[in-house]
Amino acid sequence: MSGETIIKEVWAALEREPRVNLHGISVTVEFDDGTLTLIGETGEVAAKKLALELAAAVPGVTGIVDRLRVAPAEVMEDGVIRDHVGDAIVGEPAFLEYAVRVLVKGAPEPLREPPEPAGVIEVDVTGGVVILNGRAGSLSHKRLAGVLSWWVPGSRDVVNGLDVLPPMEDNDDEVADAVRLVLEKDPFVNASQVRVGCRNYIVTLDGVVPREKEKDMAEADAWYVFRVNRVVNRLEVSVEAPLAS
Repeated sequence: MSGETIIKEVWAALEREPRVNLHGISVTVEFDDGTLTLIGETGEVAAKKLALELAAAVPGVTGIVDRLRVAPAEVMEDGVIRDHVGDAIVGEPAFLEYAVRVLVKGAPEPLREPPEPAGVIEVDVTGGVVILNGRAGSLSHKRLAGVLSWWVPGSRDVVNGLDVLPPMEDNDDEVADAVRLVLEKDPFVNASQVRVGCRNYIVTLDGVVPREKEKDMAEADAWYVFRVNRVVNRLEVSVEAPLAS
């Protein structure tokens, strides 16, 4: 297919997905020699990931350049985002033995430097995009660092470049474990009420939660997890019986 036809096919795929909501976002599509570039801003991380997945599935697209950003819940300067992400990682018990550094004008500034660190996390922020580099001791730790970065209200995207050492094979069970871990860390979600499944990097959430907001937050947490391609939210909201008069 010609580049023009492929771009039309991409737009048609995005139009068919209501979660992408093209009418509420600003996205530009470019195509060159098999590589498709998506540029713009989506309303939520689900729309961003779905747009990338749908675009990549169009015949003729052999590569994707992701320049989609998520509209921040709160506008923050890069330095403020960097400080919040650094504080969140330092305050997370799972990273107690990690060295944590933030990049200020390209120079690393240590927030914590254990003598024999179990891992290293460096935080940089450019244009609202959080960039994580270094090494993590497990895939769950890599994913947790990414979610903590997404939880900062000013974050527009997270580029998780943490290496996992020693290397570990990724699979659906690893993803499901990471989602459970993230739900347990979220103070606004009762993880004991949520059952998590994963197949082909598609996460399913089952159970009963007391409020619609908690249902939405559990889904958002799952979307934030690295390599999750789709979330099927089957959580039900309990309906309390009215008090007798």
